[in-house]
Amino acid sequence: MVIDSPRSTVTTEGSRAGSHGRAIRTLRIAMVGTRGVPASYGGFETAVEEIGRRLVERGHEITVYTRGSESRKREYLGMKIVHLPAVSVKQLETLSHTGLSAVHAVLRRRPDAAFVFNAANSPFLPVLRARGIPTALHMDGLEWKRSKWGRRGKAYYRWAEEFGVRTADALIADAPGIGDYYNREFGVPTELIRYGAPILESAPADGIRALDLAPRGYHLVVARFEPENHVLEIVEGYRASAAAKPLVVVGSAPYAAEYTERIRAAAGDDPRIRFLGGVYDQGLLDALYFHALSYVHGHSVGGTNPSLLRAMGAGTATLAYDVGFNHETLDEHGLFFADAAELTRGVEALDRDAAFAGILGLRARERAATAFRWDDVATAYEDLAGRLARRESMHQLGRRARRRASAARSGE
Repeated sequence: MVIDSPRSTVTTEGSRAGSHGRAIRTLRIAMVGTRGVPASYGGFETAVEEIGRRLVERGHEITVYTRGSESRKREYLGMKIVHLPAVSVKQLETLSHTGLSAVHAVLRRRPDAAFVFNAANSPFLPVLRARGIPTALHMDGLEWKRSKWGRRGKAYYRWAEEFGVRTADALIADAPGIGDYYNREFGVPTELIRYGAPILESAPADGIRALDLAPRGYHLVVARFEPENHVLEIVEGYRASAAAKPLVVVGSAPYAAEYTERIRAAAGDDPRIRFLGGVYDQGLLDALYFHALSYVHGHSVGGTNPSLLRAMGAGTATLAYDVGFNHETLDEHGLFFADAAELTRGVEALDRDAAFAGILGLRARERAATAFRWDDVATAYEDLAGRLARRESMHQLGRRARRRASAARSGE
């Protein structure tokens, strides 16, 4: 029951043929559990916007539950927007908004299918299913491994994973490694549906020149300052290098002041290391990716990471943390590091050989343009929604699943 970027074709007015050749009728689909649209924060929101607008173009009715948006419009790119509040506390914001969204969905005209993003939102799946709304849960990465969560937070995420397995009609994995994890831990299938990559063929250089940067004249890091993103090791490795081109660090750490201080201490007074903080101007961020000589990607616990896809789509050579998710996404069209010493060697190799960096970047862009197409992603969601609407479900298998004892003992 795995989907890997199928395509669909129009058959008759008001229907489409899915990957199995069956007609897909016009569907009412709810998107629940994210900050919503317009997308201005994170991979989930970008996915909802890119998928939702394409499904609208194919004739489907898409409702997106949104919180915290500056816009109060009730429609965006053809999607219906429902604005609901949330408790402004880190641990409760997502859950409170998703709970209200689930109640709203069951009290209104019943959607044919619901996509719920983030395993943490699994407690609300029974609410939707009790109303007869078939539900797919996007599991995201291994959130319980993130350092920002304390002991209770990690325990909750592990519990929520298992509860989601036992209550969802389908589980969505955005990378083969995530699918392998759920098969190994619970013995259940997942739907492999990746993210798409924005392909950049050009970008104005005015913004980076205003920052006193030159095209292909710097190395770039874009990440939250969290230990699992290895920003500290990147800064340590770069500082130990003989690289002539500066390291530009984009990101911040709203919940990790101590880790931020360690990063800045590692940078010391090295004038080559420049901290820009958070960059929320999408045009400037695109230009930073596009004009960098290399992008250094330290993420280690997610699946298919949107930041990595953005760098690939920009045609920028990547030096990525040595973990299976990143190897699979790049298909080996990059360099890899496991510690600061390997980072030093990698960044020096790219710094002194711009032609080599250019070749890696072009290969990565070709990979992004063929393997990570938003049109294919939307087709996969459309196909899954059609199957859910026909009452195809893994629930009979998943409801009996338990985390396997060997995995529970190891904490993997």
